[in-house]
Amino acid sequence: MNNANRRLAAIQRTLAAVNSWNRILVLPDDARVDISQVNDAAQPTAVAIDGKVVGLYRTLPRSLALVISAIGTQHEKSADHVPKYPLLEILPPAAVDASAPATISIADLWAIVYTLHTVYHSQETIPIVLSPTIQNAVELSAYLLNSGLARKRHTLPDDTISSASEPEHFLIRQTFWQGAGTVSYHTRGWLRGHLAHLASAPVPYTQSFTRTSLVIAAHPLRPTKPREGEVIYRRYIPSLGQMLEFTYFDLDLDGVRPTVECDGERVSPHLAAFHRWHNSDHVNRGWGERGPMEKHRAYIRGLMADPSTLPIMMSWDGELMGYCEMVWTKENHVAPYVPGGAWDYDRGLHVLVGEEKFRGIHRSKAWFSAIHHCLFLQDARTERVIGEPKAANAAVIKLSEAVAMNVNTLFDFPYKRSAMTWLPRERFFRYDVLAFAEDNDTPPDGIPRK
Repeated sequence: MNNANRRLAAIQRTLAAVNSWNRILVLPDDARVDISQVNDAAQPTAVAIDGKVVGLYRTLPRSLALVISAIGTQHEKSADHVPKYPLLEILPPAAVDASAPATISIADLWAIVYTLHTVYHSQETIPIVLSPTIQNAVELSAYLLNSGLARKRHTLPDDTISSASEPEHFLIRQTFWQGAGTVSYHTRGWLRGHLAHLASAPVPYTQSFTRTSLVIAAHPLRPTKPREGEVIYRRYIPSLGQMLEFTYFDLDLDGVRPTVECDGERVSPHLAAFHRWHNSDHVNRGWGERGPMEKHRAYIRGLMADPSTLPIMMSWDGELMGYCEMVWTKENHVAPYVPGGAWDYDRGLHVLVGEEKFRGIHRSKAWFSAIHHCLFLQDARTERVIGEPKAANAAVIKLSEAVAMNVNTLFDFPYKRSAMTWLPRERFFRYDVLAFAEDNDTPPDGIPRK
């Protein structure tokens, strides 16, 4: 059989096995990721990016547990409390089409890993082996291990039998969501533009100082800011089928981007939405910033000049829905109230949802957890995010707890009583907070409240 006939036969076999394709993800670079739904369970699941199969995976008849602390103790062989998960084999496109590549690119492997952490999001680890038919398997193994996306089974320093040569790898959910294998490897990560660059080369420590009417603090020098209107973070939310996007506020100070009519003048879409939201009763009750356009323009200009704050506009599929201020806590007015003192790289946030149709618990959990994700990704030295909602705001406190925050204490600003909420990095990434593979907030009547 010549190559053309073999290719046709392989395609026909694949088409016969595939019942349909299921959209799993849209990557931050807008590439579409689908997986095959097959009639025959023995067939591998294909992963396609923009319609092209880039790899496959199948379940092998073995399950593995990543046992760590019990190794070297009498509990090593009985650590049944550590969950076991089925072993998956990663295959190249050539596994179903002899004329297709027998290699997988680094960027495509990351997309496959992303797919697995979405499909198997409840698993802390995903045991995998790279098929020996992958021609660049050694390169891919080095990428997984060097980036921290995966590890080998745990051994003691004096073990004579090393796990280094064993084929099994454990993909780690905790490191994946912390951005392992993204910056410096490819451009498909959630951080975009300037913030992606800063994450790959964070500003080294040197002291700076802030003196205002509210704050006197020594703290690290903060990084420079993105360009106005630059997208800084993108992540697809599978349960909603939409892309969540954060953009640095655009005042259009250089007058070169499209404007809209608002209160008799031409302004940027960001400023128009910000002005409209703050003049609504719903937002004004929480923020108290109702006022004319010039007041809101001056407010944003002040934040843009402040190294400690990033004013961000949030959108769903490009439609503006809310606003967030990402702050460095040590030079924020909340710092004196933090028990034990604020740390150098603590972060905080102030947020509002301006559009009524984008309210609801499931969407709120998606964007609220995404803000924390973005804050932690920006600098690996950030160990916690601290919030300070009104103590009487039960809805925000409930939302905070839903993304793994806890109420640490209560305290009094001069103008309000607040609950201090804390989110440690380790807890946030240890829990299954970010996948949003399905709507877990659908009420008993089956009608999603989004």
